[in-house]
Amino acid sequence: MNGTPAKILLVDDEPDILEILEFNLRKEGFEVETAGNGEDGLARAREFRPDLIVLDIMMPIMDGVEVCRQLRADSSFDNTVITFLTAREEDYSQIAALDTGGDDYITKPIRPRVLISRVKALLRRNVRQEEEESESSILIGDLEIDLEQILVRRGDERIELAKKEFDLLTLLASKPGKVFSREEIFNKVWGTDVIVGNRTIDVHIRKLREKLGDHYIKTIKGIGYKFEF
Repeated sequence: MNGTPAKILLVDDEPDILEILEFNLRKEGFEVETAGNGEDGLARAREFRPDLIVLDIMMPIMDGVEVCRQLRADSSFDNTVITFLTAREEDYSQIAALDTGGDDYITKPIRPRVLISRVKALLRRNVRQEEEESESSILIGDLEIDLEQILVRRGDERIELAKKEFDLLTLLASKPGKVFSREEIFNKVWGTDVIVGNRTIDVHIRKLREKLGDHYIKTIKGIGYKFEF
């Protein structure tokens, strides 16, 4: 962002929520655009190119999960932060949101000041991750973790990961054999100032195993995870 205002897209079918969040985010200096349904939100995202998108889940025409899925299928949105803002608290809604590449999951109602704090924390975390990715790749066993293209290669096979899946794999692979506690993973991948659901790590580990195979990431019961090759 380099000193320019961060661009935020709000997608929600409740006009009152859009109005109050847009007003408060603009007061903080953000550049804000809004959309009232998923289809318009997807089109607006492709035009506006936001740094962060706040998506409601239940919306007419196209729900937030489908919007996130389509955005994550487009590599130009790899570094875009996507957080869900919804009144739904069921586990399956949270898992669906994270499975499609969501970075955070915030439940309504939420005070504007709290949302602004979460937005700033997510943006700070994303900037730190981009700055730390100074090496071009990590070679470990039969895997090449390409830090520039945000993908993994195994021989001629290309394995594309969602941003948080990639960040988690990069952390574990940075010190093979080291056991990373759940708290340490939360702090380094999501940041100490970002609150995420208790099942967030489990969902991302499961997705990594589905894409890479079960043998790379080992569960250390009661402690956390480690990378082996």
